[in-house]
Amino acid sequence: MTGFTEKRLAALRAKMAETGTDLVALGAGSHMQWLVGFHPMPDERLCLMLVGRERETIVMPGLNAAEMRAHTDIGFVEWRDDDGPDAALAEAIAEVEPDGAKRVVVDEAMRADFALNLLGKLDGAKPAFTGDTVGALRLVKSADEYEILKMNAMIDDGAFRKATAAARPGMTESELAAIINDHFLSEGAAPAFAIVAAGPNGAFPHHHTGSRKFGTGDVVVVDIGGRKQGYPSDMTRMLAIGGKPEGYDEVHAIVEQAVQAALAAARPGVKAKDVDKAARDTIAAAGYSEYFTHRTGHGMGIDGHEPPFITATNDQILEEGMVFSIEPGIYLPGRFGVRLEDIVILRKDGAEVLSELPRTLAVAGG
Repeated sequence: MTGFTEKRLAALRAKMAETGTDLVALGAGSHMQWLVGFHPMPDERLCLMLVGRERETIVMPGLNAAEMRAHTDIGFVEWRDDDGPDAALAEAIAEVEPDGAKRVVVDEAMRADFALNLLGKLDGAKPAFTGDTVGALRLVKSADEYEILKMNAMIDDGAFRKATAAARPGMTESELAAIINDHFLSEGAAPAFAIVAAGPNGAFPHHHTGSRKFGTGDVVVVDIGGRKQGYPSDMTRMLAIGGKPEGYDEVHAIVEQAVQAALAAARPGVKAKDVDKAARDTIAAAGYSEYFTHRTGHGMGIDGHEPPFITATNDQILEEGMVFSIEPGIYLPGRFGVRLEDIVILRKDGAEVLSELPRTLAVAGG
């Protein structure tokens, strides 16, 4: 077992003891990735990592065993397609928690049939999700995680610079997205998403990048991200194609003020909802509250969207080392939208922005 996994297993077992948890069951996803450094391809074949109070094992489909073995020496209970997983799962439970398990944490992202199969074999078990065990540990990023997130942010910055240099009237949203994705690939990162929303399409926060051509005077929402070394990037900037529509500067300035208000509010010990309120109150005071239609931010780590969520209802206390987005926006139907997004890590004295790009309106070809 690697020192990386040993350290995280020890931290998880400390949380299990603290919360009275007997068994943690993780599917082939980001929680397993965090704990082991890898996970096999998730599909309908039952794959579960079971962590008990003293022992751990992985119920492993045989066809994935060789690849997974290259990443961990944790014990497997393998099963084959012609046998099915039930006997292997029962064997794994008996190996990890032979005396039974009362409080069982199940990965909220695993398939429902996996969870029901597991719980059906645990008499009287009380299920819970991962929020106070694995989830709590993932909230605070390590120095190594920060370095990878920072690296990805720099790749994202470069992708926007490429987009700014390449954009021109007559180009389509999809053509610009392809240039952005090519930059990620050139940096060894996998493209994750490229929302390119020109003119009135910018009023749709999650516009599906399409065939609309850029016109002179369009402003374009460019929300992009890639993934390298298991972690993502995410950033939104605004791009002008040879000009900007009437009233744009006022709206951009209000959104920038909302970002700054949220950045100022983001400190260890405050509630997530207070950061959302700082951004939302700024936009409301300017008379645009009905046009800010989503939360202020989301956490980011192995998953592009994970806790903490910066919403109006989230009482979660923010801690040093948490990473999340600040991304207020104003969306004017039929006209344009403005969103400015940065990923921040919370330091003891406030928020550090990972991107090094200004949030000012960029001009195509500039």
